[in-house]
Amino acid sequence: MTTTNTEMTAHQQTGQAGAEQPDGYEDADGNFVKRNRTEGHVIECDGERAIIAADAGDNARGSDDYWAVGQLISVRVGESRIVGLIYQVDTQDGEWRPNDNNIVHIHIELVGEIRAENGKETFTTGIANYPFMGAIAHRIRASDLTAIYASSAANSVQIGNLAQDASIPALISIDSLLSRHFAVVGTTGVGKSTAVTLLLRKIVTARPDIRILLLDPHNEFTAAFPEHAITIDSTTLELPFWMFQLDEFVEVIFRGRPPIPEEVDALRDFIPMAKDRYANENGVAQSALRKKEREVSSVTADTPIPYRMIDLIKLIQEREGQLDGKADRPVLRALKNRLEAILQDKRFSFMFQPKTPGDTLEKTISQIFRVPQNGKPICVFEMSGLPSEVMNSVVSVLSRFAFDLAVSSDGSIPTLLVCEEAHRYIPADPDAGFWPTRAAIARIAKEGRKYGVFLSVITQRPGELDPTILSQCNSIFAMRLGNERDKDIIRAAISGAAKSTTSFLSSIANREAIAFGEAVSTPMRMMFETVSREALPGSHIYDTQDKLRKGDSGAGLRDIIRRMRKQDEVQAYFDPETGTMPGVAFVGEVVDDQKPSTERLMPDQTAGPARHIKDPPPLAAAVAENNAPPPVVNRQAAASAAPTPQPSAPQPQPAVRRQQPAGVEHRPKAPSRSFGQDAYSKTSVTERNAEAVSSSSRDERANDLIRSFRNR
Repeated sequence: MTTTNTEMTAHQQTGQAGAEQPDGYEDADGNFVKRNRTEGHVIECDGERAIIAADAGDNARGSDDYWAVGQLISVRVGESRIVGLIYQVDTQDGEWRPNDNNIVHIHIELVGEIRAENGKETFTTGIANYPFMGAIAHRIRASDLTAIYASSAANSVQIGNLAQDASIPALISIDSLLSRHFAVVGTTGVGKSTAVTLLLRKIVTARPDIRILLLDPHNEFTAAFPEHAITIDSTTLELPFWMFQLDEFVEVIFRGRPPIPEEVDALRDFIPMAKDRYANENGVAQSALRKKEREVSSVTADTPIPYRMIDLIKLIQEREGQLDGKADRPVLRALKNRLEAILQDKRFSFMFQPKTPGDTLEKTISQIFRVPQNGKPICVFEMSGLPSEVMNSVVSVLSRFAFDLAVSSDGSIPTLLVCEEAHRYIPADPDAGFWPTRAAIARIAKEGRKYGVFLSVITQRPGELDPTILSQCNSIFAMRLGNERDKDIIRAAISGAAKSTTSFLSSIANREAIAFGEAVSTPMRMMFETVSREALPGSHIYDTQDKLRKGDSGAGLRDIIRRMRKQDEVQAYFDPETGTMPGVAFVGEVVDDQKPSTERLMPDQTAGPARHIKDPPPLAAAVAENNAPPPVVNRQAAASAAPTPQPSAPQPQPAVRRQQPAGVEHRPKAPSRSFGQDAYSKTSVTERNAEAVSSSSRDERANDLIRSFRNR
């Protein structure tokens, strides 16, 4: 069955320049041993699989690694060659005789066929002529491998090499990868984040028009895109509460617990009133006209139009004080207390204490969705600093905005939403997670391709991911997986031939993956390119670990605890001259020649210098989050209209000007600044966030786009 191996020297091999490189190896003496290509014969075929019998042993020298699981081989049928993937190898009698010939059976899965058309070899997944008994099987040629994995797409890019032959590039189509969505799955530590970094770099290079919003729960991708990305974290995020739809807002104020229907109904009624009150600015419409106004108005609790929390609380109080509201008083009182409690929670300052007053929808969309790009098409959205109970709502808002923005722009703002650790907020269990988040992401998965908004799902547990969303990802990069349920999910996702490749998932190496779907011509086992150390996700952590190994003592415990308490992020500042809290000051920033205090400052009940308290009364928290600058002249009126403070908190009163100590030159106070002005805003978290989106550089259609966006 096996013919004699032909030998030639390395010098003779070199002399065949220009010809196809012979298949073989060098022996111990440096001589090149040409492998025999006619080494097996088909003995069984059922249309999907075939069995090949071949000799193995000492007399078949040079062919020991021909029949290795995971290799591709060829079976000649007429003028074409059938390609098969080896998934099992065994002997005829289940024994191995070292000093004798052995008959081995090679089980292959039929993958496709290579034909010569117009003088060019092409690969198709369909098979016209199946192998016959005795058809010769041999090691696949390098030219056949190239034909199999060649990509005819216009914007194909190389992301690595074949595992079987490192000289053959692993090519993917960027357009197919994006338009049909893609997923990267694999257990922790196999290189998923590095693979995602590589793919995103290839995408922004091949598609400079694309915008990428990367949801980063571990704060590791900022280091991976220093020249392509800005970073938004809990200290720089501005996502005002009025941008949340009612379901999303309810999820926040109830902290992820089941909401009380009566309180939700009250919010549904009062939020449109608060929006009308903000829009009117100069007074409140008569209560007799309120019902009629709501009937003719298109504003609902879900419309992204600004309103003030203090107006919402006052509306609740007004309703609570009416004679016909006695039955509703317990519900309204509970709702008011719930709102006041969340206003005082520093973790929600990105929602209730915006640094910029007024309508910031255009600014928020411009920054998060990179319109315009300003040379940085990626927005890394770091989520580890956000409260866990608000995570689902934030992801829901961003996913919904991504889809609505694409629809409102008629597809002129192509966007890729990358969901790292996606099983956290779109789990397989329909009773787990947050339904609006699931619905927003599912809408992108099902309809986003039509409007130019695309989805990428990254997870280490595909079995715990919503199967509807995973099924919409038509290109999958499956890295090492050990869980049987996870492997079953991937096995079910592979259509057609090469399903046996999933049997390798538990043993493939780091950086290795099985890629299949629309982005590749045929399923392939490949190795991702190496990413430079400085561009690795989480490289700052590796640098810290290297310093520790070299003897660096690292950060002190006091600094670590300060970070745990987030004392390096935001601190409230009270102006003793005006008796107001004009904005938010940050550690190390000088405001009016004063260092901001490490605690909140509020005026004492008696006239005199301000004193330290830990928890300000509800009015102060409400005023602090107010979107509009609170005029100092109206503070008495605001105080009289504010809810009655709890007995444990002092009643806020304007503070008097401090007496200038004798002998100290009086320094004139700088002009007062309103809440949210630049002097009180954090300048940047990193140099990548220092850029400002000027109005002159924005798209001239921004106003039309925002109007269309609001009307959705």
